[in-house]
Amino acid sequence: MTSARRPPPGTGNDHPRGNRPVGADQSAATDRPVGEARPAGGERPAGVEHPAGADPRDEPAALAARIEELTASWRQALADLDNQRKWCAREVEREREAERARAATAWLPVLDHLELALAHAGADPDSILTGVRAVRDQAVEALARLGYPRHDEVGVPFDPARHDVVSLVDEPGTPPGTVVAVVRPGYGDAGRQLRPVGVAVSKPSE
Repeated sequence: MTSARRPPPGTGNDHPRGNRPVGADQSAATDRPVGEARPAGGERPAGVEHPAGADPRDEPAALAARIEELTASWRQALADLDNQRKWCAREVEREREAERARAATAWLPVLDHLELALAHAGADPDSILTGVRAVRDQAVEALARLGYPRHDEVGVPFDPARHDVVSLVDEPGTPPGTVVAVVRPGYGDAGRQLRPVGVAVSKPSE
């Protein structure tokens, strides 16, 4: 009985593990698509490619251009802010001038009444008193229109926010701390006061 002869080592498909046939590397290499290069050290990973036609050496120039653009925008913003600040300063000054003009205009009728009183003083001396009273009333009205009404109330409790004590007086039958006389009228309210009321206040009985 003739036994089957085994093929010599290295022939056919029966080769030891790890002993690849000649040409295996070449066939594996031919399995890679045509044109696909093997990644080499220092090259970009797959999927991180430069745009088509872009030169990596252009990146510093692009960054420098972007920095220059942002710097120009920053300088423009500073210039705009400075212009806005100057405009606000001009507007504030213009409003102050307008407010001063309104205040001065409110006093023009007062001057007119003084002129009339002086004009008639020689012909009618009694008209001086009438003219002075008219001027006083006109001035009070002007202050009220400017937001500073006159206050000269008597018999009210002393209020440190509105009153300035000029003197303390004995006033029998009057509760202590009551305004018994106005020495100097005040103008304005507690939140917007031009001058407090100068008053005499009743002192506690001893």
